[in-house]
Amino acid sequence: MRYATDHKVTTRSRIVQAASEVFRERGVAATGVDEVMRRAGLTHGGFYAHFRGKSELVAVACASGFDAGRVNLERIAALPNRRDRVRALVLSYLSPRHRDNPAGGCLVAALGFEAARSTGPSRLSYSAALQQHRARLAAALRLSADEKQNERLTTALLGQLVGALILARSVADPVESAAVLAQARQTALEHFAPKNRN
Repeated sequence: MRYATDHKVTTRSRIVQAASEVFRERGVAATGVDEVMRRAGLTHGGFYAHFRGKSELVAVACASGFDAGRVNLERIAALPNRRDRVRALVLSYLSPRHRDNPAGGCLVAALGFEAARSTGPSRLSYSAALQQHRARLAAALRLSADEKQNERLTTALLGQLVGALILARSVADPVESAAVLAQARQTALEHFAPKNRN
């Protein structure tokens, strides 16, 4: 059977997409290659035609997951002032929809703790992709004209958002979880997007 010339690229892309989703949903350690291939609609045997092993897949899937967020960052960057940009990020990030959809959500909240405990190429790849994501986020938000201050504020906001999302996902009671999101949204907006600040 002859395949189209882009078959290998398309198949690899399906595997990466499936891995990015299932890793965020279940974690890297809890997910085997079999599960990734099943999610991609493929058989286990085809995996090694595309990747040397799971660690290479983890590295590629994490980079792809961070890249997927670029569209949202471009939308935020296009907003006219700091307050609008922060509001767009905070309201989207600390939403029930994001809380309930780890497979399609933030890689930092889903895999940050696991990445911090990993070693080798997977950790290095995740770290490099995270640093690039932080730089993109800082460029999109433009919290300060001073580059170092912008980086510092962006890191503080990202940490606050990630922590709140993890906390909201950890709370079993839906009412309490919603309260965590609401409180975190209010605090982030008061601190990073006060009403008297454009």
